[in-house]
Amino acid sequence: MRPPLEVADIFRIHGPAWRAAHAGHVSLAQFKVMSAIETCRTAALGGHVARCEKCAHTHIAYNSCRNRHCPKCQGAAAKEWLADREAELLPVPHYHVVFTLPAPIGDIAYQNKAVIYDILFKAAAETLITIAVDPKHLGARIGITAVLHTWGSALTHHPHVHMIVPTMPAACSSSAITPNWPSAMLSRPI
Repeated sequence: MRPPLEVADIFRIHGPAWRAAHAGHVSLAQFKVMSAIETCRTAALGGHVARCEKCAHTHIAYNSCRNRHCPKCQGAAAKEWLADREAELLPVPHYHVVFTLPAPIGDIAYQNKAVIYDILFKAAAETLITIAVDPKHLGARIGITAVLHTWGSALTHHPHVHMIVPTMPAACSSSAITPNWPSAMLSRPI
């Protein structure tokens, strides 16, 4: 059953005004994604007709855009990806940590995505690992799962890394680990 409102509906209604307001700040690739989502499963992409041989009922099925960013096309794949990631997690509670690029550096990432995103991943991971291994903070090795997001919830360029960190360290030099280790890790000046 179709939800009452989809991303495609919002793009079709507000997309032209949003694109005009953000001209010069949105990449060609982002315009293509919006266009694909707007036309996904509409007559614009063509389709086919299925007809029941018994009752002659017909059903029109429009083609999908197959864009990797389209929520209609990739919804099932996204759920499967999330389930696969959840299966990789240890069966303990986790903390969610986010590292965000400052806007001026985010602007640089438009032309240097691979370089800037690589630096963001390394800096975020090294920051948590360095603080955690320090005996003054935790004295332990930690595990991290990290995912890059390049758009924010407002559909603007907003590069940030989400990190999932288990509540129990992977290895520890101390025999007394507190369940609130992130607060213990960050409760002292760094």
